[in-house]
Amino acid sequence: MKEFEYNLIENKLTARDFLRLKVATGFRDRPIDQVEKALKNNLFDVIAVYNDEVIGMGRLVGDGVMYWYLQEIIVLPEFQGKGIGTRIVNRLLGYIEENTTPGTFVSVGLTAAAGKDTFYEQFGFSKSMGMTKYIER
Repeated sequence: MKEFEYNLIENKLTARDFLRLKVATGFRDRPIDQVEKALKNNLFDVIAVYNDEVIGMGRLVGDGVMYWYLQEIIVLPEFQGKGIGTRIVNRLLGYIEENTTPGTFVSVGLTAAAGKDTFYEQFGFSKSMGMTKYIER
């Protein structure tokens, strides 16, 4: 059996791929202009590509110095369980480590989708007292 081969590519996430992955995994659709603006404010992103198709993504937002947030760690359902999400998170965390001044303290947060807490615990994340407010206009 041939090993599953895919590539991680940095800072190439498009609004169309973002929306396709979000909708395919059950998240809300959003206006493309809103997504384009959001992606311009990324600190860093990574996509997983298999046979020229984006099958996974993850991005970092925050101030890039003290506060970092993992956002939209998504892998298409048919590709889950193959280590892609783990590799995406490891690359995002690696980027944070590469860009953190030695001797300083940073905070890395995320909001896990329902049922995904244990996935993130393997990277050292723990449940905390976070709160969320959604504003819809």
